[in-house]
Amino acid sequence: MCYHTSQTKTTSQLESRFKVKRNPSFDIGETDFTFYHRNGFAHEYMLMIPQEAPELLTPAMWGLMPTDRPGADHRQYYKESVKYGRGLNARSEKLFDHFIYKHSALTKRCLVPLNGFFEPHRHNGKNYPYFIGRSDRESFALAGIYNKSNDGYITLAILTKQASPYFADIHNVKQRQPVLLNPETEKQWLDPTCTPTDLKTLLGAAYPESELQAYTVSKDLYSRTKDSNTSHILDQVQYPELSSLF
Repeated sequence: MCYHTSQTKTTSQLESRFKVKRNPSFDIGETDFTFYHRNGFAHEYMLMIPQEAPELLTPAMWGLMPTDRPGADHRQYYKESVKYGRGLNARSEKLFDHFIYKHSALTKRCLVPLNGFFEPHRHNGKNYPYFIGRSDRESFALAGIYNKSNDGYITLAILTKQASPYFADIHNVKQRQPVLLNPETEKQWLDPTCTPTDLKTLLGAAYPESELQAYTVSKDLYSRTKDSNTSHILDQVQYPELSSLF
């Protein structure tokens, strides 16, 4: 699953990479959405590129809500949906039949621009956080879906799928991974003419994993008392009890 993310680029850098502009309906500063670590369970806002306006970077709250729930009630909704992951992730296998996802599948897909994300590796009953990103530290896009509530809130979820062998070695319990899109398929993901068959093909496509790097980082990532939104959280930390995966 993907509950922890990193996005260290400025808004201008994202605009250049994805050939978009910041949405003028929102006050989006240069570093308002720059972070080393964002914990999904805090349900903060992230930038996305929505299918309905693929030329714009738009803020959305991380945690997909159904359209018939007022966004102003998000705290209560997330409390109620805790056993379902609070809408942070959406299983791509259920995209077209889940009672929430199916309303977004054809008309409300999005790109979620990031530099990396964190996944747990389980060893002898303990979790060890791994950071996964591109070797060149450049941005990439995860596939997402979003909803709009009647009171104007925009919420999103990151799509996941069965892990490839590369990701299964890291996320070795749940064996899931977010859906990473190739630069060539990013525009296709937002194409309104895509059929369900087209979308299933995109969801199943492999990302060039030779361009990725993964390494263990500090367990401060999981701490409730330490600030993990600092540059040190991206530093590699060696754990002698772990044999190297890569």
